[in-house]
Amino acid sequence: MAHPLLDVLLAGGRRADRLTHVREIPARAGVGADWPAWADPSLVAGYRTLGVERPWRHQVAAAEAAWSGRHVALATSTGSGKSLAFWLPALSSVRVDTARGVLDAGRVESAAGRGSVLYLSPTKALAADQLAGLERLLRAADARDLRVATCDGDTSFEERQWVQDHADVVLTNPDMLHYSLLPNHRRWARLLRSLRYVVVDEGHAYRGVFGAHVSLVLRRLARLAEHYRPRRAARRGLTFVVASATTAEPAVSAGRLAGVDPASVLVVSDDASPAGARTFALWEPPELAGYRGAPTSADAGPVDEAPVPTDRPEHPRRTATAEASDLLADLVAHGARTLAFTRSRRGAESVATATREHLRPVDPALVGRVAAYRGGYLPEERRELEQAVRDGTVTGLATTNALELGVDISGLDAVLIAGWPGTRMSVWQQAGRAGRAGADGLVVFVAREDPLDTYLVHHPEAVFDAPLEATVFDPANPYVLAPHLCAAAAELPVRAEELDAFGRAADVRSVLDVLVARGALRRRASGWYWTHAQGAAGLTDLRGSGAAPVRVVEAETGRLLGTVDAAAADGQVHDGAVYVHQGATYVVDHLDLTDGVALATRRAVDHGTWSRDVTSIEVVGLHETAGEESPEAPTERRWGPVTWGVGRVEVRSQVVGFQRRRLPDMQVLGTEPLEMPERALPTVAVWWSVPDGVLEEAGIDAETAPGALHAAEHASIGLLPLLATCDRWDLGGVSTALHEDTGQATVFVYDAYPGGAGFAERGYELGATWLRATRAAIAACPCESGCPACVQSPKCGSLNAPLDKAAAVRLLDAVLAHAPGEPRGR
Repeated sequence: MAHPLLDVLLAGGRRADRLTHVREIPARAGVGADWPAWADPSLVAGYRTLGVERPWRHQVAAAEAAWSGRHVALATSTGSGKSLAFWLPALSSVRVDTARGVLDAGRVESAAGRGSVLYLSPTKALAADQLAGLERLLRAADARDLRVATCDGDTSFEERQWVQDHADVVLTNPDMLHYSLLPNHRRWARLLRSLRYVVVDEGHAYRGVFGAHVSLVLRRLARLAEHYRPRRAARRGLTFVVASATTAEPAVSAGRLAGVDPASVLVVSDDASPAGARTFALWEPPELAGYRGAPTSADAGPVDEAPVPTDRPEHPRRTATAEASDLLADLVAHGARTLAFTRSRRGAESVATATREHLRPVDPALVGRVAAYRGGYLPEERRELEQAVRDGTVTGLATTNALELGVDISGLDAVLIAGWPGTRMSVWQQAGRAGRAGADGLVVFVAREDPLDTYLVHHPEAVFDAPLEATVFDPANPYVLAPHLCAAAAELPVRAEELDAFGRAADVRSVLDVLVARGALRRRASGWYWTHAQGAAGLTDLRGSGAAPVRVVEAETGRLLGTVDAAAADGQVHDGAVYVHQGATYVVDHLDLTDGVALATRRAVDHGTWSRDVTSIEVVGLHETAGEESPEAPTERRWGPVTWGVGRVEVRSQVVGFQRRRLPDMQVLGTEPLEMPERALPTVAVWWSVPDGVLEEAGIDAETAPGALHAAEHASIGLLPLLATCDRWDLGGVSTALHEDTGQATVFVYDAYPGGAGFAERGYELGATWLRATRAAIAACPCESGCPACVQSPKCGSLNAPLDKAAAVRLLDAVLAHAPGEPRGR
């Protein structure tokens, strides 16, 4: 039976045509288990005081494995109680060490004394949330001897000293490890010497280049822990527990992340926690009647997409953010506690603002119950919002994926997902916020006008029945590996016998040889040494932004409004840009890239700003694909006259101007040039090149070629997430009717991360499948000349021009006619 709130959203049937599919996910009964015999009695009593009379079966299975020294990949659903599964063995171990000075039966005497635990999360918010939960547990258990603390970039020098000297359990993040703990490991010798458990929470968040960085940080951590461990101590080493959303190949992902053999990892994925029934609806916003290039005022709403050409006669659909703000307003008005996940910071602010405006004439008191939550807010603002959602002060929260992770916000009635979040893992993480603690919940996925979103709402099997993605990252990526080898050598000289800890020894040695040749490291008979006065940790940025975030400061008061990633600053906080913070609009007076500061003045404006950039790409060299399934795959292959390639490229981009567009009708108010620096991105791309003969087969001449190639590029970027663990925001593309490196018309799709992230290689491996899906998505779209549901892109730097939908279909038909196994004359 469908959730009653779905009837609220259908508005008495007036919106019934927007509902494309409903899937009922049945409730699940919990299966309990007995507390393990080794579990510390005080902790068990504490859990019982907090209402956990018996743990769930999967919690005990994971805890038993971790207690015995087995690495664990705990991959169960949101709200399944993963925290108990890792805290029970970790805290029991510390208490046993404290009480007896030895480990429990069957475990070896500890010469290191009192044990310690390191907990890592991808965000400070999650670590703070875990600390609050631990403090509740320890109070209930009367376990005052356990010393628990967070330590991150916000921790004062005095607090950090106390943690170094006394803490049994340290909650931190990979950035703190990389920039502080590992470079200053001698100050942390006590913790490293006694380290028993390393808990890696939200392991699925570590993918792409970020995942590769974190994997190498963990390998450096394990190396230093081994260095400090007394030789007479237990040879067991560290026990890693990787807690993750349900994912494909959890043992492989956890093993690669921790740098251990996947065969040594026990997978616990059979979720035994109770769950309420969920109604999961797929929702397609309506067409905008009477539209000729811009929404009418009656149908308009917040815009989370780049502007599109204004001369096309088709009826595009309402934006997902506009639709989500209507649905959120209805849910809040009916007292439903709801999260609305959006694709961007701009989207979160827009949905919150529009929802408040919808509610104002209904009940002004409801306006204050709606807020936005996103990255870039100050820590105290985020904590206040989290608490407001927990206590019901805020019942409607528009958020980015910042709340996808395990911050404990339970008791929600509904979740709206405005736009596909990139992976099925993310969808189920977000959906898991609805109906937590065994209650029934409603989930609504609202499609954007995007090839993938449109495909998914009409192919529900691709949402509900397809397997989950594997977490993709490559620690052997030389752009990632090289600076971590420098950092490791700065911590302790790298010995020849340690190379396999960082990857395949031969590959690691070749990177070391390059570093020696460039003067970064020195080779001695005993190993590789860092001999520079400055530290090596600053050579890399784990988050891939390449620089510190740009601070957005109110010019009049000097108040810090928030931050913007350095890589996005050129396009988001340039001079004249509109910046939105909790519904208030600011105009940027000046962006100082040297100091990393954007000065802004609060102004009430009726427009938004969108930047325009130009991009070029150069093929630097070819390399073998790094995929484990086909390591011998060639770097170039031919489909008759069509050439496919994968290799290293350098992408150069520059923001050259911006448009002011009136909201909500998106009328262009003006265009202004900008003089921003050119940015270079070394990465990996996949490309296909077609000679003039193939273009002629497709009926494409010099005039139509740019639009055909550009449209095919956009659509292929939109469909690659079906095959790789990414979304279109992890990718970039360039198309040209004549590329100087290939000598032919070429479409490039590249990983939008320094050094690559493995996504382009996936496209290369599955080229025919990828292009067939791309061709089908374009051809199936009912529009005439192209729309956001097929060939227009929400991130196009040239404002979606030129585009030629029909020519793109002909081009892809001509290319696929030469694909292996493809019949001619398609």
